[in-house]
Amino acid sequence: MQRVTPFLWFDGQAEEAAQFYTSIFKDSKIKHVSRYGEGAPVPAGTVMTVSFLLFGQEFVALNGGPQFKFSPAVSLLVRCESQEEVDHYWDRLLDGGQAMACGWLTDKYGLAWQIIPAVFMDFIQDKDQAKVNRVMQAMMQMVKLDIAALRAAYDGK
Repeated sequence: MQRVTPFLWFDGQAEEAAQFYTSIFKDSKIKHVSRYGEGAPVPAGTVMTVSFLLFGQEFVALNGGPQFKFSPAVSLLVRCESQEEVDHYWDRLLDGGQAMACGWLTDKYGLAWQIIPAVFMDFIQDKDQAKVNRVMQAMMQMVKLDIAALRAAYDGK
């Protein structure tokens, strides 16, 4: 059993967002939808929570109301094995959202994502600080990350 589960607060779009996310990621599905009962601050039968899986990782989405908004201070990082994966997740999550910089975007619900090639993490953990610096300088110039350009920076080309 997963012991830490991201719990995401939405303003009425929890089920829509869960359907959107599960349409993008592999090994994903809606697990359960719970509804508000009588006496709740919203009409009985309104979706309260949606539990769903992305890559087998459980998430819960709550329709909690307009009090809280997402912020890039908390983001979900997606490690990608290829440029094709970077492009897929970037393009799908960006639909209706907003590109930021350095592989970050906010989706149409305001949730922040980092679409990061796995090799980038290897590059920035290298013991050669000059390589790390070149990769970081290249990344800081990008919006969507480009594996070939990051590798060229790592290799000093």
